[in-house]
Amino acid sequence: MTSFKTLDDLPDDLGGKTVLVRCDLNVPMADGDVTDDTRIRAHLPTLKELAGKGAKVLVLSHFRRPEGRAQPSMSTALLVEPMRERTGLSVRYIEDCQGPEAARAVSIMLPGAIGLLENTRFHAGETANDAALAEAMAGLGDYYVNDAFSAAHRAHASTVGITQYLPSYAGRAMEAELKALEAALGSPEHPVAAVVGGAKVSTKLAVLENLVEKVDHLIIGGGMANTFLAARGVTVGKSLMEADLVPQANDIFAAADKADCTIHLPYDVVVAKEFAAHPDSLRTVNVHEVEADEMILDIGPSAVEALADVLKTCRTLVWNGPLGAFETEPFDRATVSLAQTAAALTKEGSLTSVAGGGDTVAALNQAGVAGDFSFVSTAGGAFLEWMEGKALPGVAALRD
Repeated sequence: MTSFKTLDDLPDDLGGKTVLVRCDLNVPMADGDVTDDTRIRAHLPTLKELAGKGAKVLVLSHFRRPEGRAQPSMSTALLVEPMRERTGLSVRYIEDCQGPEAARAVSIMLPGAIGLLENTRFHAGETANDAALAEAMAGLGDYYVNDAFSAAHRAHASTVGITQYLPSYAGRAMEAELKALEAALGSPEHPVAAVVGGAKVSTKLAVLENLVEKVDHLIIGGGMANTFLAARGVTVGKSLMEADLVPQANDIFAAADKADCTIHLPYDVVVAKEFAAHPDSLRTVNVHEVEADEMILDIGPSAVEALADVLKTCRTLVWNGPLGAFETEPFDRATVSLAQTAAALTKEGSLTSVAGGGDTVAALNQAGVAGDFSFVSTAGGAFLEWMEGKALPGVAALRD
C-alpha cells in the first residue's frame, strides 16, 4: 500500500495549532434530532484525540444538497447540539468555512474546543474543486485531516483541493477503512470470496468485471442472479431480469473462466406469484422449475448451505448487497443465514470479512452480525467505486 500519514505523524502537543478535519456529517434528521448517528460516532476518536492534544479542531462537512447557495434548512448549525452531546466537548458554530469572519471566530476559540464550520456546499466552488475556495479554507488552519472515506470518491475543494495547501493526514476512521480495504482486495489472503447482491446487474457491472480478476469465488445474489441464470438458459418466470445485459453476463462468465474464478449461482430458489410478506404461493424449487407466473425472491436453503461450505474454505470475504429481497420476510433468510456463517468464521479467526454499502449494512444489522465482521463500511458510493477498482480522489490526494 502506498503510504499516507496518520494522526501518529502529527506532533504530540498541538497547543496553539488549528487542525481542519473533513468529516461526513450528512446524517438523517427528523424534528431536530439525528435519527442515525453512525457517521458522527465514526469521527469521535479523531476529534477527541486532536482536542486532547490541545488543538483547536475545525470540522468541515457537507450537509445535504444546497446546490452552491446558503439554505438555512441545510446549515450545520443544526448539528451543533448533536455534536456537543456525542463528543462531550465545547462545540461552537462558525458561520462560514472560509474568509475573515470565520478566521475571527477561530481566533477566539479555546484550545481543545471544536468549531463546526458552515456547510462546505454553500459555496459553488466546493463541488467544482475550486482552488481559491480550497486555499481560503486552508487559510483557517495549520494541518488538514481527512476522516471522511464516504466522501473520498468526490474530487471536491474540501477533500482534494485543500491538500495542496496544508500538510495532510488520514484520521482514525479513514485509516481504519483504508487498512480494511487493503486487507480485502489490495493484498488479501487467498482464497478470496466476494458476495455481490442487489437488484440490477447494470449498477454493478463494473464491480463484477473487476472482481472476477481478483477473487477466487464470486457469489452472485439478488435480482442480479436472475440475469446470470437467464444467460445460462434458465427460465426465470416473471422475476426481475435485465435481458439486454445477458451478453455482458456471458462476457463475465468467460472472463471468470480465464481468471480461474468460480461463479456461484443458486440452484434452488424461493419463489412466489406476488411480492408480499409470507405469501400463500410461497415455495422453494430447483431453478429449472420456476413457473411462468412466479418470481424468484431469495436463494434457497440448499444453495445457502453450499455457499457456507465455500466460505469455510476461504480466508477473505468482501460483501456488497443482499442475496434476496431482504426487507420483506421470509426473503431475508438466505442473507441472514450466510451472514451468520461469515460472522462465526470471522469470530473464530479463519476469515477476514469486509462489508459495505447501505443495503448491506442494513442486512447485517438485521442478521445481528454487523459487529462480528472484521470491518463494516458505511460508505455507499465510495465503497462501490473502490470495488470497481477505481482510484478515489480523496485517498489519492492524501497519498500524494
